[in-house]
Amino acid sequence: MAFEGLAERLQATFDKMKGRGKVSEADVKEMMREVRLALLEADVNFKVVKKFVNDVKERAIGQEVMKSLTPGQQVIKVVNEELTKLMGEEQAKIIQAQKPPTVVMMVGLQGAGKTTTTAKLANHMRKSNNRKPLMAAADIYRPAAIDQLETLGKQLSMPVFSLGDKVSPVEIATGAVKQAKEDHLDFVLIDTAGRLHVDEELMGELQEIKDQVNPDEILLVVDAMTGQDAVNVAESFNEQLGITGVVLTKLDGDTRGGAALSVKAVTGKPVKFVGMGEKIDQLEAFHPERMASRILGMGDVLSLIEKAQTNVDEERAKELEKKMRNADLTFDDFLEQLAQVRSMGPLDELLAMIPGANKKALKNVQIDESQIGRVEAIVRSMTTKEKQQPSLINASRKRRIAKGSGTSIQDVNRLLKQFEDMKKMMKQMTSMQKGKKKGKGGFQLPFM
Repeated sequence: MAFEGLAERLQATFDKMKGRGKVSEADVKEMMREVRLALLEADVNFKVVKKFVNDVKERAIGQEVMKSLTPGQQVIKVVNEELTKLMGEEQAKIIQAQKPPTVVMMVGLQGAGKTTTTAKLANHMRKSNNRKPLMAAADIYRPAAIDQLETLGKQLSMPVFSLGDKVSPVEIATGAVKQAKEDHLDFVLIDTAGRLHVDEELMGELQEIKDQVNPDEILLVVDAMTGQDAVNVAESFNEQLGITGVVLTKLDGDTRGGAALSVKAVTGKPVKFVGMGEKIDQLEAFHPERMASRILGMGDVLSLIEKAQTNVDEERAKELEKKMRNADLTFDDFLEQLAQVRSMGPLDELLAMIPGANKKALKNVQIDESQIGRVEAIVRSMTTKEKQQPSLINASRKRRIAKGSGTSIQDVNRLLKQFEDMKKMMKQMTSMQKGKKKGKGGFQLPFM
């Protein structure tokens, strides 16, 4: 999980401070020593660490903290604000051309995930911004790069501009822009070639494309798991090409987080998007304030809400809420809700976004995704009538369901009991909350 190691260290350090009614200068210095070590272990650039620690120390020892009623919490507030500032203060959105299409050059080294990220970004622009993108296959050197982009285009039902691998990348890029204008498309995302390392030939070619198409954005795609190497690559590309932003791939697997915390401070260019998984929809806009909040264990409600809005059918959610109030929920409804929750991402990551969630407790809760699969298998082994009326499920039916789902009778019994308990609980909660305003439908999953 992203930033896991750093988050644990920082949260443990701040837990000691939270309840204190008085904080001395020595306390602040001791805490900042811990913060400094945590950041260095997270592979954050040492110059960035030095400046960050000094900035926090200066503010934390100042009047605003020492004379406040809750100095421990004030110190954490300062760290949160400085961490947010370090990562770019606020979300850096895609620069859009005054007259479409907006031209985006995707650049980076080989293996960073440029082609997949191009498709992910195209999908994101269509899904979140209702834009019509065109992807351009301008990587003529890597075997199968053009085929890969065309395959992704088919998966997304999205146009891909290609002239094969015998035409220069500059011709492909200019042809794509021309095509997008003719088809009245909003974006052109140009997937360029990479190399194993930065070299003159690569930079010369990219500069030529830049000169010809005059892109609105040059997004550098780097692998977050390479830590300081990612930052060095970003610095090199920025010096030679003048990038406008960074996309960090594989952030979900980067337990340290050094690249995300260093890129903006070192290059002056913001992280605009982060890849949070291999699936085509697992690309997120980067919000520094939300990321800082996650790192410090304060949750990230806004991202959780956005995930729900993107993946949950609001009308259907209202219907389910009504059913839950009347305790009319069926196993068919349950399967549908379960699929919606799973589409939002790994459950441990969703739980980590809830403010106040006890991180130590969460760490001890092993959320076994295969267990969810077993629950689904049990429900799918029921007949239509059994899903609608679970009370029909007697001993012989339980044996059949267990056999059909590859589970035990105990597993079936447990699910049936939890399902009935959940319905009773929902009924009780509804009667307690009568007269209060209700939000979107949602319920406790029986396997949690």
